[in-house]
Amino acid sequence: MKFTWGTGIALFYVLFVAALVFALVQSRKVDHSLVMEDYYQADIEYQSHYDKLANAKALPINLVISQELEKQVVNFQFPSDLGAIEGNILFYRPSDKDLDFQVAIRTDQANRLEVPTNGLTPGLWKVKVDWKAQGRSFYTEEVITL
Repeated sequence: MKFTWGTGIALFYVLFVAALVFALVQSRKVDHSLVMEDYYQADIEYQSHYDKLANAKALPINLVISQELEKQVVNFQFPSDLGAIEGNILFYRPSDKDLDFQVAIRTDQANRLEVPTNGLTPGLWKVKVDWKAQGRSFYTEEVITL
């Protein structure tokens, strides 16, 4: 068989269509979920978020987040001089938004909180703590690996 210009054009179109079909199939395999559903609203509220970060950095004693692997808990030690603490802790899983969950902050007398981790999927988690004390708002974020 002779390779003519007509054969070349036909071969080019066949390869082009095959490449498009391959790209379509590959794009269907990718999870296109957003990091947050209301990202426009979060962008508008960024200044208040920045103020919370600045308030947390200005504390003489910062929030301490630690893990006890043998007890399977994450400990949160809030500054004891701030008194009553209220707010939420978001356990954010970057790889799967369906695993994200929130915990309301309920500290003991020493401003400590233990969150059990025995049911969590092992891997990377971002712990986002949004809390309020003495009329001021604070925000702390830390990455942990379970």
